[in-house]
Amino acid sequence: MKALKFIVTGLFFGIVMAKSEAVSWYRIQEMFRFQSFHMFGIIGTALLVGVVAVFMIKHYHIKDFSGNPILFQDKTASWPRYLLGGIIFGLGWALTGACPGPMFVNLGYGYWSMLIVISGALAGTFIYGLVRRWLPH
Repeated sequence: MKALKFIVTGLFFGIVMAKSEAVSWYRIQEMFRFQSFHMFGIIGTALLVGVVAVFMIKHYHIKDFSGNPILFQDKTASWPRYLLGGIIFGLGWALTGACPGPMFVNLGYGYWSMLIVISGALAGTFIYGLVRRWLPH
């Protein structure tokens, strides 16, 4: 029962992603071809919500579910790693038509080919964990 709030949140997220067509391969391709504003609007809205949420967490000192304060660590501005990571993420997104959230929504829709995409994402994460110590951070 403790996980119920997370399950309900995940279901709500999946429904919103599906109804907004953010999981549509065609919508994602339209975005990468600059043929439609639809996905840019969704991403912009998510960005705005994130900025407001972080501001509220910092301003009102909101705590997590365990009662611990939520702290944000400053990151070093290392442009090459952000560019390389963004390019790799963007290429994977463009080739598969799904980023991490929509992968699971599409699997829930019954697109079993998403299992290949999810396996690739997990393998990439695992490989990163193996080579992380040799990468510049």
